[in-house]
Amino acid sequence: MSSINRALISVSDKTGLAELARGLAALDIELLGTGGTATALEAVGLKVVRSETLTGFNELLDGRVKTLHPAIHAGILARRDDPKHLEQLKTAGFWPIGLVVVNLYPFEATVAKTGVTVEEAVEQIDIGGVALLRSAAKNHEGVAVVCDPSDYEAVLSELKASSRTLSLATRRRLAQKAFEHTASYDSAIARFMDTNFHGPDEHGGFPERLLLSYRRKAVLRYGENPHQAAAVYIEGRPRAGSLAAAEQLNGKELSHNNYLDFDSALSLIAEFTEPCCAVIKHRNACGCAAGSSLGKVIEAAIMADSLSAFGGIVAINHTVDDSAAAVIMKVLKEVRKFDGIAAPDYSGNALAMLKEKKNMMILKMGPLTGHPPHHVTVRSIGGGLLAQEPDTRAIRRDELRVVTKRDPGPEEMNELLFAWRIAKHIVSNAIVLAKNRCTVGIGSGQVNRVGSVIIAARQAGSRAKGSVMASDAFFPYPDGVEEAGKAGVTAAIQPGGSVKDTEVIKAADAAGMAMVLTGIRHFKH
Repeated sequence: MSSINRALISVSDKTGLAELARGLAALDIELLGTGGTATALEAVGLKVVRSETLTGFNELLDGRVKTLHPAIHAGILARRDDPKHLEQLKTAGFWPIGLVVVNLYPFEATVAKTGVTVEEAVEQIDIGGVALLRSAAKNHEGVAVVCDPSDYEAVLSELKASSRTLSLATRRRLAQKAFEHTASYDSAIARFMDTNFHGPDEHGGFPERLLLSYRRKAVLRYGENPHQAAAVYIEGRPRAGSLAAAEQLNGKELSHNNYLDFDSALSLIAEFTEPCCAVIKHRNACGCAAGSSLGKVIEAAIMADSLSAFGGIVAINHTVDDSAAAVIMKVLKEVRKFDGIAAPDYSGNALAMLKEKKNMMILKMGPLTGHPPHHVTVRSIGGGLLAQEPDTRAIRRDELRVVTKRDPGPEEMNELLFAWRIAKHIVSNAIVLAKNRCTVGIGSGQVNRVGSVIIAARQAGSRAKGSVMASDAFFPYPDGVEEAGKAGVTAAIQPGGSVKDTEVIKAADAAGMAMVLTGIRHFKH
């Protein structure tokens, strides 16, 4: 590649613009600029050839047209190894442009604002910028394209070290990045239009083409197992309160499995507005509690199954103050180790206390508004993806149907609804035993429901007596209820709908249990 003599700069995000332009000017690279970019460069004392000087036209249509002209695109697209192209450029009086620095109108930032109108969004659809990026990226054999301010320093360094040239490897990398950028940009526009032009009722809320655009945040140490490679990708603008937007305050980098466990924990505590703490191990809760006292809630959740809490993830939905941090440090003496803690914030000396555990990951979430997840969740299958709505269905008391001879008392009903919210977040077949707004036994992931009941009851031990039970799906046979009755469970909540519902209800009556049906299933596969 011949040395770069001329750079066209047209940027919406002016981060690092002045430093880049000064560096280019110091290398005697002529600066061409459009509109506000040219004005910004002139304001810092740099000489700029404005785009209208090249095209012979001022900006048209309120700036909608300013770079869509042969004088610009021919200067970018002309092949440097084709004498005919270069002769045509010379005859037309156009200048070859060797470097294109462009980033686009902030469409995603605009549509992320509350109450943005379609008209406002449409005006943030960049046309000329996308065309410039595609032209330069297509002709990367002879032109370099830069769309990310984070690349400015490296590009300048290479230009300085290589007599104003960039290697083919660099140009290829930058071209690929430009096409990724425009693809992501178009995906965001298409998603916005699908939502706003069709609405959630057409095609079940699922577009004909599922356009996903995420940027790589980090390459992870490994995946689920050390022999698997892995990386984490995030939305272009992660939602506040989401895991992707969390600030890590302490500890080692998150692993693949840490991300999954943190996400499961945050989804669970988002069910509650009152103080709540959940302990997650291998994507399942091993303890969860809610109540009025944050410290008591934290201790109850962790000690619900202190053996399983070892190496788990702790999530708390209220700010951790000094007293709450002291509780965590106290129970750690028995549990010995947590992999990580997530909370909206940490006040006073709480963070300093928790940082005494140097390897413990500590995440500051901010207000927990990023859960539940966005309107579609996806999972890969061989050759494709499954997409679905997230399970955000909440049950109302007036939807519950008591089917046993005995009605649950007010306290029992509160306990049942508490256990029901947790069961939604346990891998099926899910059974949750709870007492005093805290889990005492959890059975999950079994291939038969009675097996989950037996596991939950065994884990609860004597605590099962006087507890309530939640089941994420119906009981296909009465054996699960019979086992719960033997353990001392007093009430159960389940969807109902089994062909053997009558027998299941009879088993509950025989055990003196109250049973309510929800009519809603919460499988988690």
